[in-house]
Amino acid sequence: MAYSYKYPRPAVTADCVVITKEDCPKVLLIERGADPFKGCWAFPGGFLNMDETTEQCAIRELEEETGMKIQGLRQIGAYSKVDRDPRGRTVTVAYLAVIDSPCEVKGQDDAAKAQWFPLDALPKLAFDHDDIMSDAIKCYNDID
Repeated sequence: MAYSYKYPRPAVTADCVVITKEDCPKVLLIERGADPFKGCWAFPGGFLNMDETTEQCAIRELEEETGMKIQGLRQIGAYSKVDRDPRGRTVTVAYLAVIDSPCEVKGQDDAAKAQWFPLDALPKLAFDHDDIMSDAIKCYNDID
């Protein structure tokens, strides 16, 4: 049975922050191939399918956009600023994955490129990904 609600519903997305366990850690970013923020760098991520959890969405989007397969994510947080996405009201749940070292990645799907960046030399990030990056680094530093 389908339900109809009088309340507006936001879109839900998930983002995946992948950071390496190196002396000089790197983070995986994708160059957006479409608007909004076309040509800007962002975390791999995208819209939630109706039959998946936000964690499953983050894992799927990471693979679709970079070819990278991963398990074992840690939730960083939920981000819900009203104006965080110019396409409309969108809430994202961000996840952290920590890996030993960079692996080969390739921009796929709606990602023009995928590339590893040193944490101390990040480009300007799309959406509110600067806020997410700050929280991801705190989460990363709390891991034993």
